[in-house]
Amino acid sequence: MSVSIIDRLQAVFQDVRVSEFMNPDVVYVTPDKTLLHVKEIMRIKRISGVPVVDSEKRVVGIVSLEDIIKALEGGYIKDSVEKRMTRNVVCLRESDTLQDTVKTFEKYGYGRFPVVNDEGKLVGIVTKHDIIYFLLAKLGIMYLHDKRMEEVLEKGTSLITGETLEKGKADFVFHIDYFDVNMIGIGASRLKKFLLERGVDEELARKVAIATYEAEANVVIHSESDGYIYCFIDDEKITVRVEDKGKGIENLELAMKEGYSTAPDHIRELGFGAGMGLPNMRRYSDKMVIISEVGKGVIVEMVFFRRDKREDRGDS
Repeated sequence: MSVSIIDRLQAVFQDVRVSEFMNPDVVYVTPDKTLLHVKEIMRIKRISGVPVVDSEKRVVGIVSLEDIIKALEGGYIKDSVEKRMTRNVVCLRESDTLQDTVKTFEKYGYGRFPVVNDEGKLVGIVTKHDIIYFLLAKLGIMYLHDKRMEEVLEKGTSLITGETLEKGKADFVFHIDYFDVNMIGIGASRLKKFLLERGVDEELARKVAIATYEAEANVVIHSESDGYIYCFIDDEKITVRVEDKGKGIENLELAMKEGYSTAPDHIRELGFGAGMGLPNMRRYSDKMVIISEVGKGVIVEMVFFRRDKREDRGDS
């Protein structure tokens, strides 16, 4: 997780408490369960750690994916959780600040921490994923068949409307020049802020940001190259184009299906790569075109009609 992002926003988030961004729907087990039972829970829920609580819901241990692997290797997967769980668990309190939480992640390097209340009872869990999505939400982000790339780039026209799109005259430009998945969303958040400053309706700006966030994520996760976000605004619509010169998409029809993903396991463990990127772009935009060539990159163009302007003019 990039601490620099949080440092820059420290003044905004200094009073934020764990209770605001933790996941209250935490999965937990009791000491009498077996490690085999925990293994199945992890498989079904796709999680890598489970807190262990007593009859009063106080945290008494934790079982990690590493513990399960060791149990399988050692032949004791049917042992009780109480016998093999890690004790002396490091917990967060729901009253801890965001800054406290970041320091705890840095100090221990764990992927998740149970959250307890003043009575020591389990009330939630926090992952790095929870923190990132909370920050994005606070910033207002809640989230055609192959052609030759050169033809599209040289024309300099909209893939949807045919209008001229001169990148040098774009109203907003953002260079996606990072490979850290934890930085995904910076461009989308800046675009949303820019749109609001230009008087764009907040709901429309939110939709643009969500769709742009997904496109930005695809550049960082899949392209293995940098990319650009361009935005063009007029009275009728907002046009967003996201480009990269990376690996490209091998099967665009398959990629458009919900749940389909080629993201590696370590990316999925961070909460990304759920296979909803392209479907969400299509869902939140009014029109969308994707052009890709393997080895040349991807161009995503989305149009969002400005219904707020139509209403201002009294158009139906």
